Amino acid sequence: MCELLGMSANVPTDICFSFAGFLQRGGGTGPHRDGWGIAFYEEGGYREFRDPHPSVDSPIARMILDYPIKSQMVISHIRQANVGQVTLANTHPFTRELWGRQWCYAHNGQLADWQALPLPYYRPVGSTDSEHAACFLLGEIRRAFPNPPARCEDLWRHLHAQCERLRGLGVFNLLLSDGVHLYAYCSTRLAHITRRAPFGQASLTDFEMSVDFQQHTTDADVVSVIATDPLTDNEQWQRLLPGQLVVFREGELVASLGGELPLSQEEPGQEQAENGAVDRTATARLKPDWLASDLSC
Repeated sequence: MCELLGMSANVPTDICFSFAGFLQRGGGTGPHRDGWGIAFYEEGGYREFRDPHPSVDSPIARMILDYPIKSQMVISHIRQANVGQVTLANTHPFTRELWGRQWCYAHNGQLADWQALPLPYYRPVGSTDSEHAACFLLGEIRRAFPNPPARCEDLWRHLHAQCERLRGLGVFNLLLSDGVHLYAYCSTRLAHITRRAPFGQASLTDFEMSVDFQQHTTDADVVSVIATDPLTDNEQWQRLLPGQLVVFREGELVASLGGELPLSQEEPGQEQAENGAVDRTATARLKPDWLASDLSC
């Protein structure tokens, strides 16, 4: 499958340290050789780079490391193809306009029966299940909210419900952003870390590189990084739960919806419903939702 990387920060920040480790997984320390992409939200604009070649060997990836782009929101993806050919059109992230904003989408996983998902508003350019699901997901948001909702909570709950629907078709790990919020939905594997003062030193897992964040930050800086698997080996990352949607804004976690807590050993195991399906209420306890208040969308 593919791997995901995202960042949300309260000040323009370069992602070079995390990206240096992440790109190694695109054909170096990992098998994801079928293309990569990265998108930056900058003041007054949106910039992206996509390449259907392995990131570990990509001159474009090296250029990004040599030319740090400071952004408060970043989404990146490295691909191990399972649906669709290795082409630029099938390379993540995918972008569509909604409410006058560029929405950026990247997906890790594989979906069954994805061709049946209705597409009333957006059409895919390539031939992947990921892009089809992106068009479906943004179309469902547009159908429910022709204009930005007055309450963020309404949007977040609707997004979570649609992610749960897509998760029902297979593996659906997601990064999504409109330039204001960074959404991360976990089907199987995602982890995140929030760095704030007092900052320390971090060392990459996939590349021999360390950085002392204290030398590159101020006490007011807050930066959250989300990845399929932790990128550093000396920091405490937090794993998302299956079915959990988290929302970041300016580096801070502002919402968490859903998520299946594992049962304790004393609780009953999986139970089969009458139709043979697994009853999720019997296999997991749901994590309580938490949402910040008074946020506009």
